[in-house]
Amino acid sequence: QVQLVQSGGGLVQPGGSLRLSCAASGFRLDYYAIGWFRQAPGKEREGISCISRIDGATYYAASVKGRFTISRDNAKNTGYLQMNSLNAEDTAVYYCAAGEALYCDSDYSPSTADFQTWGQGTQVTVSS
Repeated sequence: QVQLVQSGGGLVQPGGSLRLSCAASGFRLDYYAIGWFRQAPGKEREGISCISRIDGATYYAASVKGRFTISRDNAKNTGYLQMNSLNAEDTAVYYCAAGEALYCDSDYSPSTADFQTWGQGTQVTVSS
């Protein structure tokens, strides 16, 4: 079964950190770019980061640049999103996704239509 299984969300205080994981099963994640999206209540799903499959080129939305770091471990068939200096505006459901034939760099803005396989989503709540 082709799927992405997410873990690592939860409740964190402002200024804290979390690491989200996205483990692939049923397919090789290293054949795909990995994207991270988030959706806050009443808002559209926003693409916040992406990492290419070939050279590890990355994209970050302005809202997370300098605070979040995307990475991948192809040996573990897993992608990660390290989130630091979290604030209340980061509260959302976070989704990982795998996209074929994508190159993620600073000129690319992730679109949900570009990704074929999605994780189940994980809640991140930033609150004191």
